[in-house]
Amino acid sequence: MELLIDTANISKIKTLQNVLPLSGVTTNPSILKKEGSIDFFAHLRKIRDIISIEQTLHVQVTATTSEEMLKEAHAILDAIDSSVYIKVPVTIEGLKAIKELKKQKINVTATAIYTKLQGFLAIASGVDYLAPYYNRMEILGTNSKNVVLSLRQEIERTNSNSKILGASYKTIEQINATFDSGAQAITFSPELVEQLLSSNTILKAIDDFQLDWKAIHGEKQINQL
Repeated sequence: MELLIDTANISKIKTLQNVLPLSGVTTNPSILKKEGSIDFFAHLRKIRDIISIEQTLHVQVTATTSEEMLKEAHAILDAIDSSVYIKVPVTIEGLKAIKELKKQKINVTATAIYTKLQGFLAIASGVDYLAPYYNRMEILGTNSKNVVLSLRQEIERTNSNSKILGASYKTIEQINATFDSGAQAITFSPELVEQLLSSNTILKAIDDFQLDWKAIHGEKQINQL
């Protein structure tokens, strides 16, 4: 299981690096926009400085033609490091770019996946990760869990090295369903991390433990006994 955080916020990445068994960080133009007017490459280098080279950093191209996607990909790699995963949407032009990037042995994460066939094409193209948009598919009436399951079956059927990186979540249950369907990785927002680890039921259990302890030992802590 790989857990990635879907944010470009430096403070949140620093915090969660110390909390989660973090496998990496994913970004896109919409996420970077939330950080205001930033120096694009300098900001991404800060993220790389926080996470180790063993953790994955995913950065998206913004061009719409394969030729420009390739130029952007190399600019990203030159400005940050050669280990960055280039995020490319699964479109006609995107697949052309993916094919060339993989010929050059560059790490690729296929994005904007809404259908099984998009995912199958990404797998066949040899991408390292493919990112089905779970919540967005559900909004469109697609059975997202079934899509993830089919992608995992295709990976196994073809003995592919591609990994499913679930993305676009609104609830913890969607994440659970993604892993239940066989995904190897997910990327989720810091807000969902907080929702997962700070729910009222968890906090209530902790409060109950505190009350039961104090009923016997008062204000003394374990290390003070």
